[in-house]
Amino acid sequence: MAVTIKDVAKLANVAPSTVSRVIANNPRISEKTKRKVRKAMNELGYHPNFIARSLASKSSDVLGIIMPKSGDGSFLNPFFPTVMKGLSQAAHDDRLGLQITTGITEEEIYDEVEKMVHGGRVDGLILLYSKVGDNVLNYLREANFPFVVIGKPYQYESSISHVDNDNFQAGKDVAKYLLDSGHSAIAFIGGNAELVVTIERMKGYEAALMEAGIPVRKDYVIHEDFMLEGGKEAVKRLMNLENSPTALIVADDFMSLGVLNMLDELGIDVPGDISVFSFNNVLLAELSKPPLCSVDINIESLGYQAVKLLLTRIKEPGSPAMRMIVPYELIVRSSVAKIKN
Repeated sequence: MAVTIKDVAKLANVAPSTVSRVIANNPRISEKTKRKVRKAMNELGYHPNFIARSLASKSSDVLGIIMPKSGDGSFLNPFFPTVMKGLSQAAHDDRLGLQITTGITEEEIYDEVEKMVHGGRVDGLILLYSKVGDNVLNYLREANFPFVVIGKPYQYESSISHVDNDNFQAGKDVAKYLLDSGHSAIAFIGGNAELVVTIERMKGYEAALMEAGIPVRKDYVIHEDFMLEGGKEAVKRLMNLENSPTALIVADDFMSLGVLNMLDELGIDVPGDISVFSFNNVLLAELSKPPLCSVDINIESLGYQAVKLLLTRIKEPGSPAMRMIVPYELIVRSSVAKIKN
């Protein structure tokens, strides 16, 4: 005979309605009671019929995750599996599922998002990126569908819930660290110029130089994809300049790995000949040779908090948009050397 909610309630010594509320992860139920009920469910082998519950509540109990297009190799960047860890933990805490968009092109991603929204597949969506003129973001905003952005929205910042670091200040802090280390010829290697994270970090870099009375050289600012090859191409261009930089700010650790590889191929020592300061502080930064100075942006926390914000948007659709800033930390290793002017 199939185990029922009444059987679970009897074993846990609670009312059947309490079991239902635990299954729905009702915040009014104490953690102690939730643990007791879930223990009873496990002992009896009871599995809630989530499909039936979803039909009754008109809720899918699934959150959608919008990745960048896979055609540019974004899946290879360690940022995404790390942020997914935070997303998964938060979803698990609330007994929710995750559905990830798939698509090689931006058009395919857009079509997938439309199907998610119109098909009732998900209760809300999380964009793992923010860029200029994003059709997906504009569509979700016009459809008044619950969504959250990881990153600062390029437009409508006050009306879109988002989780971010203060990337402007982080870029400025890195540049100031290099300036304080005696460097004045500092170049910036950023990702796609349409990505808001690149724009913000670059603006911070430029602000630090201007405050120090150092003009920003256009040929010292290069934009490539957040990939190994992007880092290599940027180094080739910078090292061919008549007055090459003594320090590099690289907007992503994966790109920095390409930077280090190309510098090694060219026989340029880090940090003896040139210093490198990176962003994101994924495991690659610690394991690279030399270990990279990098900004720890708490990637897992970005994902975790994005889910929490989205759940608020879903449960309180009339609530104002929220902005959450996750703290960052400059992690100093051995890829930056102080120089004497």
